[in-house]
Amino acid sequence: MSDISNAEFEVLKVLWKQSPLSANEIIAELNHDKEWHEKTVKTLLNRLVKKEAISFEKQQRRYLYTPLIEQESYQIKESESLIERMFSGRVSPLVAGFAKNNNLKKQDIDDLKNLIAQWEQEND
Repeated sequence: MSDISNAEFEVLKVLWKQSPLSANEIIAELNHDKEWHEKTVKTLLNRLVKKEAISFEKQQRRYLYTPLIEQESYQIKESESLIERMFSGRVSPLVAGFAKNNNLKKQDIDDLKNLIAQWEQEND
């Protein structure tokens, strides 16, 4: 799968919430946050089809779009890429940066503790 731009990612997020959707339904959903032009969204949809990130099915006079990639697998791939590029594949400097800047919430810390405890049980 080719790299997904930020704008293409916004389209994918809409389709991950609900699909299949028509171009007009996608535009309406995107317009909740900011104004998107119809031509721009249709260009993004075409790019995503070419990248095999989404598919479409023609139904009467409209096309219905569906994601071909799962949100979780995409997030894992992008997270691993970011951590490799920015932190030489190490997660702890990323978390330490958030902790130093007070960007970790109590829920984040609890989740991390639970993940570590689960990992330790599975890898003893």
